Amino acid sequence: MAKQYMEKSLLVPDHVITRLMMSELENRPGQHWLLDGFPRTLGQAEALDKICEVDLVISLNISFETLKDHLSRHWIHPPSGRVYNLDFNPPHVYGIDDVTGEPSVQQEDDKPEAVAARLRQYKDVAKPVIELHKSQGVFHQYSSGTETNKIWPYVYALFSNKITPIQSKDAYRPCPVEEPGRCGRPFN
Repeated sequence: MAKQYMEKSLLVPDHVITRLMMSELENRPGQHWLLDGFPRTLGQAEALDKICEVDLVISLNISFETLKDHLSRHWIHPPSGRVYNLDFNPPHVYGIDDVTGEPSVQQEDDKPEAVAARLRQYKDVAKPVIELHKSQGVFHQYSSGTETNKIWPYVYALFSNKITPIQSKDAYRPCPVEEPGRCGRPFN
């Protein structure tokens, strides 16, 4: 059901995504989890509040143009789901998957005009969610750049105040210079 909305570059309606997310989260009692892009609407935030107490909300304050440019540079290899970004995680050969040699594609909802429409819609529905999280005292906003090596220390410090810190030096180390953007971190 969600796919029909995403194919049209529309946000998935509250009732669909909320049902999906609540079902998944209710199966994880007592666990820590990180949600990326949920909740996006006040209805979703209120549903989430009914099943848990939100500890932390981090908003990366990035300009519309930067987001549009970044998101519209995503390409995927559909059979595997491998994601490429033409700026910081490009395939070795443009348009070709590194592992299989098969074509990679840009999805319709990653094209610049679709990304712009999605971002405009998101901005309108996100404001009440931000206000709710501010009123709960869990909202933190980062506005000092877009590079992972600048964002990660801020995010890590916030996480460390909520859960036991990761004791691995990999938590602090940027990607190797010889393969930038290929660390396998889920931040792409």
